[in-house]
Amino acid sequence: MGNPHFDLIVIGTGPSASTVAKKCRQEGKRVAIIEAREFGGTCALRGCNPKKVYSNAANLIDRIRGAEGKLVKCDDARIDWKELVAFQREFTQPVADSTEASYRKQGIDTFHGRASFTGRNSIEVDGQSLDADRIFVGVGARPSPLDIPGGKRAIRSDEFFELTEIPKRVVFIGGGYISMEFACVVARHGASVTVLQRTDQVLPEFDPDLVDQLTEYSAEHGINIFTSTAVTEIDAASGGTMVVQYKSEGHMKSVETDLVVHGAGRIPNLDGLNLEAGEVTYSEMGIKVDAFMRSTSNPAVYAAGDCVDSSQPPLTPTANEQARAVVNNLLATTPTHQPDYGVIPQVAFTVPAIASIGLSQLDAERSHDAEIRHDDSSTWGSVRKTGQRCAGYKVIIDRDSDLILGAHLLGPAAEETINLFALAMKHGLTSRDIKSTLFAFPTFASDVRRMV
Repeated sequence: MGNPHFDLIVIGTGPSASTVAKKCRQEGKRVAIIEAREFGGTCALRGCNPKKVYSNAANLIDRIRGAEGKLVKCDDARIDWKELVAFQREFTQPVADSTEASYRKQGIDTFHGRASFTGRNSIEVDGQSLDADRIFVGVGARPSPLDIPGGKRAIRSDEFFELTEIPKRVVFIGGGYISMEFACVVARHGASVTVLQRTDQVLPEFDPDLVDQLTEYSAEHGINIFTSTAVTEIDAASGGTMVVQYKSEGHMKSVETDLVVHGAGRIPNLDGLNLEAGEVTYSEMGIKVDAFMRSTSNPAVYAAGDCVDSSQPPLTPTANEQARAVVNNLLATTPTHQPDYGVIPQVAFTVPAIASIGLSQLDAERSHDAEIRHDDSSTWGSVRKTGQRCAGYKVIIDRDSDLILGAHLLGPAAEETINLFALAMKHGLTSRDIKSTLFAFPTFASDVRRMV
């Protein structure tokens, strides 16, 4: 008896993999899906969805404290960490419990274990060999190795979601999305927080002026941020504590802590896939694909999401758009569909949230006659009425065409308002078009007219 043969084998169960598997099955293809961990993927189980629950808690505390004596009287508002974890699991556990069953209900064969290529069209999982006409890889990313002495003493973001209590002192290694979002949460819980960032700016994907504003506000709430640092070692200390050694400005320094969280970047989760056996070319940035999301070296293989070598930001909307193109190409005789990214908004769910789309000020000024509209909007009525205390914006407009080149937001509803700029930029609306649009008032959306 030969190996089971499928029209398509899907590796991974995150957003892109799920889309590809389900859409192809709906078109009558015989599909197998493989998952090395719980079915559901990082975004739903260990990323976007649970972290948004945590950031909502931090934002709520921040709003209550800012509104104290103005909008509300609530002296004892606090985060109960055990209750927060339990509530977060109300969103993640059903996904873990039901996802595999939903695949099977649709007629998709499910397999548990780490997939490994054994040929151009063949995969081995848990000792079983599978063959397919096409193979899709959507395995996402994982934390980059923390190759320093004592590095194993640091927990990763996956483990952070399982913490049932937060100690008094927490150090975050790295100043990207994961570290800064979690730092805002544990600081509002009452912990003393230190963030050690290798480069000269935390959240390097975002506007430096707005990041500076966020950094100042964060310092007022127990978050100490040190940039241009190099963490060299994590030592054990007495009483279960640790000492993080780092180099800054040419000098060795240290900080004592009760918990260290590794948030210093992620890399494509390609370990163990044995891509060489599948003749799938890849780099440290991910699988090499062409414009149609097809492997540049094996036309039977497609890939999407954070495991792909792409110039696009590694975000869920990116993965979803790539998956849409992959599905169309898998169902066609010849691949012709390319992802239509447009401009992709990025959001870090810090307190407050910070968002960005399009060109930075530096890039815009290099390539356009750019007008920069920038202000601290913390005193605007829309912000003050909510009891919140930190907001700002920077909108970049091309003087010749009046088109929006970039938009950068900090403050309440930034994560929602940025989508108005995404819509405007996608469809070529000018600043005059935006100004002439009547938005409901008073709303944060109506502030956009003032920004442009």
